[in-house]
Amino acid sequence: MRIGARGHERPVVSADGAAWFDAAPVATDFDAGFFAGDGIPRLRRALVDGTLTPIALTGERVGPPLMRPPSIVCVGMNYAAHAAESGSAPPEEVVVFFKKPNTVIGPNDPIRRVDARSTLDWEVELGVVIGSPLLGPVTPDAALAAVAGYVLANDLSDRWLQLDRSGGQWSKGKGFAGSCPLGPWIATADEIPDPQALGLRSWVNGDPRQDSTTSDMIFPVATILVELAAVMELEPGDLVLTGTPEGVALSGRYPYLADGDTVRLAIDGLGEIDQTVAHFAPEEGA
Repeated sequence: MRIGARGHERPVVSADGAAWFDAAPVATDFDAGFFAGDGIPRLRRALVDGTLTPIALTGERVGPPLMRPPSIVCVGMNYAAHAAESGSAPPEEVVVFFKKPNTVIGPNDPIRRVDARSTLDWEVELGVVIGSPLLGPVTPDAALAAVAGYVLANDLSDRWLQLDRSGGQWSKGKGFAGSCPLGPWIATADEIPDPQALGLRSWVNGDPRQDSTTSDMIFPVATILVELAAVMELEPGDLVLTGTPEGVALSGRYPYLADGDTVRLAIDGLGEIDQTVAHFAPEEGA
């Protein structure tokens, strides 16, 4: 996990989610260099050896647990029911789009709209943090072996930009500032032995919206990574978002987010994201 003011976060680590320790003696930050440089085994050894200093989290902002991933690769319509509520047939190929690395924010940071016309939508998603390079033909086992850990994400979407102003692509509605809330922590891969057996849920103003399981993915995590490695190189520190289940505002069953609304998302073993939509001021938008 990373705590502190935005842009000044520092890394902390826990073996049990209760006692937290300063990770700075081992990790300058949880960034691409950390994952590429055998960071997790070194941090685990330091925890076991008892060489890290305990740290209190009281009053601290929780930042995104991953610092500026080299790439954020997102998978669309990866749950059949979500594809249906979006008006599409389940895809036969993995649908891919990207977010900019600077869209990442903390799990409790406010949601900010781009424009008064923005129609903001929530999407609870399992995020996969890459720990070693993946490129070319790889087996599903090799793909999962390259995973450093898993993280809860909110693939925030501005449907007005994504659909009405898209020009045929999704990126405008997926890449706005703050559109990739992450956290509160990254669970190392050994803590999540089966990424296809996780419950994921969301609420708006306390009312249930999404309630599903990663077993309902059309393309499971291993398949996604195999397919991506065949067409691009995945690097340590990259983040892969694996899609969202049904229950979003795009379905027409629920209203889009309004100023002051609270959004809560959870995945088994990965904690919760809890955000509030900030009041839109014209000078803040386009």
